[in-house]
Amino acid sequence: MKRAEDLRRILEAIDRKSYPAYKDTRGGYRFGSYTLFIEHVQGDPFATPSRVSVLVDGSQAGFPEELYREKHRRIALEDHLLRLFGRKIEVFHHKAKGSGKSGLMAVSRPGQEILERTACQIEPESGSVRIRMEIGFPARGRTICSGELIRILFEFLPECVESTLFWSRISKDAVRKAVDLADDQASVRAQLPELGLCAFVANGSVLPRESGVSQRPMRSGVPFVSPETMEVTMELPHRGTVKGMGIRRGITLIAGGGYHGKSTLLKALEAGVYNHIAGDGREYVITDSTAVKIRAEDGRSIKKTDISMFVNDLPSGKDTKAFYTEDASGSTSQAANVVEAMESGTRLLLIDEDTSATNFMVRDELMQRVVHRNQEPITPFIERARYLSEACGISTILVAGSSGAYFHIADCILQMEQYRPKDITEFAKKEAESFPAVSIPKEQPGKPSFDRCPGRDADFVREDRIKMKVMGKDQIQLNRENLILRGLEQIADSEQTLAIGWMLTWVQKNVVNGKTTMQQAVDKVFALVEKEGLAGLAEGNYLPVNLAMPRKQEVLAAFNRYRRWKL
Repeated sequence: MKRAEDLRRILEAIDRKSYPAYKDTRGGYRFGSYTLFIEHVQGDPFATPSRVSVLVDGSQAGFPEELYREKHRRIALEDHLLRLFGRKIEVFHHKAKGSGKSGLMAVSRPGQEILERTACQIEPESGSVRIRMEIGFPARGRTICSGELIRILFEFLPECVESTLFWSRISKDAVRKAVDLADDQASVRAQLPELGLCAFVANGSVLPRESGVSQRPMRSGVPFVSPETMEVTMELPHRGTVKGMGIRRGITLIAGGGYHGKSTLLKALEAGVYNHIAGDGREYVITDSTAVKIRAEDGRSIKKTDISMFVNDLPSGKDTKAFYTEDASGSTSQAANVVEAMESGTRLLLIDEDTSATNFMVRDELMQRVVHRNQEPITPFIERARYLSEACGISTILVAGSSGAYFHIADCILQMEQYRPKDITEFAKKEAESFPAVSIPKEQPGKPSFDRCPGRDADFVREDRIKMKVMGKDQIQLNRENLILRGLEQIADSEQTLAIGWMLTWVQKNVVNGKTTMQQAVDKVFALVEKEGLAGLAEGNYLPVNLAMPRKQEVLAAFNRYRRWKL
C-alpha cells in the first residue's frame, strides 16, 4: 500500500501536464487513520467526475458491534453517517477552482427514505466503513492543476473524514436515536402479520407533504388520529407504547370528498414500504413490505403475460394466457400490472380510482344488463378482489370517491374528512342495501401462470460494455432502448433506478437463456446481491458510487417493461 506522501509526489510531478497524466494517481494510499482509493480518473475536466473511496478500518472507526450487527441497524447507521458526510462535504464543494467540473466534491444525498446504498457501507464482520464519492480533478483548460487537487485530498477530504466517520468524534446520542428508530420500525413490521394487519399508521403522523415536488412534511399538516374502532396498540423496544390505525387484511375502501386526504393517505401507505428518517412525519407509517401500487399504464409493453383472470374471449381471438402487445390500453395494462404484482409475491395491492381504468375497476348493474357478460371480455377487478383476498392471500386498499359499488364487498370502509379518518363500515353497508350489488360470478378463475422464459437481448451478447443512462426515477436508457418506469410510483430514488439498470444488465449477461423464468432471474440477482452486496453486479468493472437497493417488486416490474426480451 502506497503512502499519502507518494500521492503528493505524483501530483507535484504531473503539475501543468496534460490532463491524461492524472491517471498515474490511480491506486490506494494510506492517510494515517484511513485509506484513500482513486478508482477511476475522468478523461477530461468536463467529463463525469473521478470516482474515489475512503476506507476506515473497523478498529479505527470504533463503532460498537451492536450498532451494525443486525441488517436494519447497519443500514440506519450507514444512512446516518452518509448524511453527516454529505453535509460536511457541502462546505468544500467547488472551493478548489478550475475548468468544467474542477473542484466538485459530491456524495449521494438521501431523501426522506432510509435505503441501503453503495455510497456508504459498513462491513458486518469487521465494522470497517467505506464512503464512495466523486471528485472533479482540477484543471485549467485541459492542463492539470495538481495544487488544487492537493488541497482537496490533503485538506478538505481529511477534515470531512475525521469529523464524520469515527465513533469518538460524532454525536453518540444522534447515532443511537437513528438506530433505535430503526429497531422500532422493524418491530412494527414484525407485528403486522401477528396482528392480522397489512398496514399501520401511528397517531400523530403527518401525512401531507410540503409540495408536489418535495417529500418533506407539510408544516401545517393535520396530525393523524385513528378511528377508535380501528385503533391498535403496539409495544416498541425504545419508544414504548404507540397507538394508531391498524388496517386489517382483506378489502379496505377509502372514501370521502375531494381534497379531504384520501390520496394523501394512500400515498403515505405506498411510501410505508420503506423506513423514514426522524422528523419526516411518516416514521411510523408502516406498510407490508411487498405492497404494490397498481395503476393503468397506457402504452406499456406486455410480453406474453397471463391476464386471463381479467381478460378473455377477445374479438380478435388473441391469446390472453400469453398476452402480447407493444401498446397496451388502460384496462389491459392494469390487468397485467395486477398479475405481475402477484408474480412478484405481493401481499397487498394499493389502488386509486383516479389513476385506474374505469372499465377495469367496475361494471355497474345497469351496464351488465344492457351489455351482457358474454359480450364483455373484461372481468372487472371488483369481481376478483374477494378471490384475491381469500384464495391468494392478497389484500386490497382502494381509494374511491365516485363509485359506491365496492361498498358491498369491502371488509372495512373509511371516510376521510379534513385528513381525519372515520370508520363508516356499518353505515355504508346499511346504505348499500338499498342499491343493487354487482353480480359476482360463482365460477372462480385459475391462478395465472408465471412460466415465461425470456431469451437474451442480442445487444448484450455482441457488446462488452452496455451504455446506460438514467433519467431520474422514470427512465433507463440501455444502448438504444428506453425502459420507461414512470408507472412504478414506489421507486423512491433515482439511485434505485440505476441499480435496476445494473441488475437487468447482469441478468442479461448471466442468467437469461430461454429456460429460466422471469421470477427465477430476479431471484438469482437478489441472491447475488444478498451474498455480495450491490458491488457484486460490477463483475470486475467499476462500481457506480451511487446505487440504492430497489425492492424485488420494482425490479420484476421493470424487467416486465423491457421491450427487447426474446419471448
